[in-house]
Amino acid sequence: MKTDLELRLEVEREFALDPKVDSSNIAVTVKNAVVTLTGQVQSYATKWEVENVVKHIVGVTAIADDLKVTLRGDQPNDADLRQRVLQALEANAFVPSETIKPIVQDGWVTLQGNALYHYERQDAENVVRSLPGVRGITDSITIDNPVEPEDVNEEIADALAQSPRIDAHHITVQVNGRTVILEGSVRSLAERDDVEAAAWTAPGVNSVENHLIVRC
Repeated sequence: MKTDLELRLEVEREFALDPKVDSSNIAVTVKNAVVTLTGQVQSYATKWEVENVVKHIVGVTAIADDLKVTLRGDQPNDADLRQRVLQALEANAFVPSETIKPIVQDGWVTLQGNALYHYERQDAENVVRSLPGVRGITDSITIDNPVEPEDVNEEIADALAQSPRIDAHHITVQVNGRTVILEGSVRSLAERDDVEAAAWTAPGVNSVENHLIVRC
């Protein structure tokens, strides 16, 4: 088990090694393996990258991300930013832009609507994340796939077994209709996300309840 000091030093070291992260205005504190991030970053994409770096550190059980996105220079107003979001969604062939509608308020983008597949929702968020002027994203897209789920447990078990980043020995999967419930423990927050992504690959799954915890 890593101490809080060891975790803090590892987080700071990983920030220094990542060329996408300017950590000069980021403060890191760790208590009981929970990492708290405070300070400022210059874009929402950077904020996302910072959190992603921390998720891959073994021993971190949770993240409290209190970073503020402080945009520099001239920024688009909400109407202009919404238009840019619409154009970006339409330009991505994997995003069902006709069923996803953005709402923008003070630079915060809320994505609403429906998608058939989880990857479409992810691609929509990925498209928006790097746009100039975005301060944050709320993803309210619902998955509405009419395919009748079959052999969901087997499909997910295969997906978990095929991923080199997942240790499935401490994971249990339950299926309730179109909802997958994940229980057990994982080695990192990044692995927790990988398990959830694997669960979404099963046809007919419209929601995933992720109750996995990170073991110290």
